[in-house]
Amino acid sequence: MKRISAERKEAVIKKMLPPLSMSINELVEVEGISRATLYDWRANLSSEGEEMSSLQRDPHNYLSAEAKLSVVIETIAMNETELSQYCREQGFYPQEVKGWKQACLDAQRSKLKQEREESAQSKADKQRIRELERELNRKEKALAETAALLVLRKKLNALWDDEGGEN
Repeated sequence: MKRISAERKEAVIKKMLPPLSMSINELVEVEGISRATLYDWRANLSSEGEEMSSLQRDPHNYLSAEAKLSVVIETIAMNETELSQYCREQGFYPQEVKGWKQACLDAQRSKLKQEREESAQSKADKQRIRELERELNRKEKALAETAALLVLRKKLNALWDDEGGEN
């Protein structure tokens, strides 16, 4: 039995996954690996947390966020007919593009909401800082007044002691 390197196994598994999504039969012909071995690898892949069914269900899950955004930008001004035509040409479903558009809008809304919350928090922080600065100034003045009174009391006590000693 021929041993297959980990690198080659990984490369073949990548061919099973999108964007290539090659079938087992295609891989048998191209790679020359037994059908049983390929089915075993796919089963192990599924048990390791990779959901083959979800990968097969959404063949465009490999698209980057930038690619999805560019599709949304290209299709934003299209009507339903134009969108359907574009999707047929590109291999997308109109529902996918609409979902990506909605995801973009949701992200923008959450960003605006977050900015508003940060602005409100910033205002509250500034107000709290002003209150603390006022309190600090009041306490500094009280401390300075107390220190001045202590100094005056010492001077007064020293003066009285001097006067009492001369009698």
